[in-house]
Amino acid sequence: RPPYFDCYGSLDAPEKRIYDVIANHVEKSNGKKHSPRTSLLDFVGKLNTPMADSGSAGAPRGRGGFGRGGRGGRGRGRGRGRGRGKPEDKEWTPVTKLGRLVKDLKIKSLEQIYLYSLPIKECEIIDFFLGPSLKDEVLKIMPVQKQTRAGQRTRFKAFVAIGDFNGHVGLGVKCSKEVATAIRGAIIQAKLSIIPVRRGYWGNKLGKPHTVPCKVTGKCGSVTVRLIPAPRGTSIVAAGVSKKLLMMAGIDDCYTCACGTTATVGNFAMATYMAIARTFSYLTPDMWPETQFSKSPYQEFTDYLAKNHTPGGRPAPVTSA
Repeated sequence: RPPYFDCYGSLDAPEKRIYDVIANHVEKSNGKKHSPRTSLLDFVGKLNTPMADSGSAGAPRGRGGFGRGGRGGRGRGRGRGRGRGKPEDKEWTPVTKLGRLVKDLKIKSLEQIYLYSLPIKECEIIDFFLGPSLKDEVLKIMPVQKQTRAGQRTRFKAFVAIGDFNGHVGLGVKCSKEVATAIRGAIIQAKLSIIPVRRGYWGNKLGKPHTVPCKVTGKCGSVTVRLIPAPRGTSIVAAGVSKKLLMMAGIDDCYTCACGTTATVGNFAMATYMAIARTFSYLTPDMWPETQFSKSPYQEFTDYLAKNHTPGGRPAPVTSA
């Protein structure tokens, strides 16, 4: 067994997932004959090989370039770059009022946030409520180019769908010079764009909701997607891109109709996402009773936020009595 498999096993779970996505995408495009797995793993193994001038075995590892960690014995351990020797897994420090209320358990569920249409600006809020149940999938990675004076600038655009298969789905798009950075950014954007999905029945209201409550339409570019309720047991009758999003949204049975340039995966996925988002925009008769609203969390916990939160996530000033 080659030694670089041990190095692959030492990678973190997000790094493994990003690497596997990149490798699968290249294999799908160029065929398994030109698989980059062996060469990339060999390259990672060489990078992880300890150098002759590395620090002592007992020194703590850091992210710095010339610190006291595993990358050299010179310097005072501050390192270079943004990390400066800090550990990667650090505690979440909220920078918004909503994040502070979520972390301090003042807001109990994600639906309470949607009820008052509070903007979610931290992906950790989604991880706090849906973390273990969230599954993400890369829909497509495509190169995009920009013509500049010096020539063509190529970047990679990633489309990522995310959902918990139980009423929450999101779609993220991100461009970056590197594929891994684009995927990581698209996952964050998908978490920030997670929306609630309203489900309903095709006929009698027996069992749990299984399909869309009514016919809904979404449009992006030239692509138009229409979702139609289906009887129980029909499953999802849709193309691959739409089917992935509908499954992640928790819809079991649905007919779809699409027109336009559906070969454009980005527009096709966004049109499906917009159609799913419109399930809550129709005021059906079962939603006619007046909703009894309570105070917004910002109003209810005004005094608490004044004492425990300051903009930017800085610690609240200590006032002497």
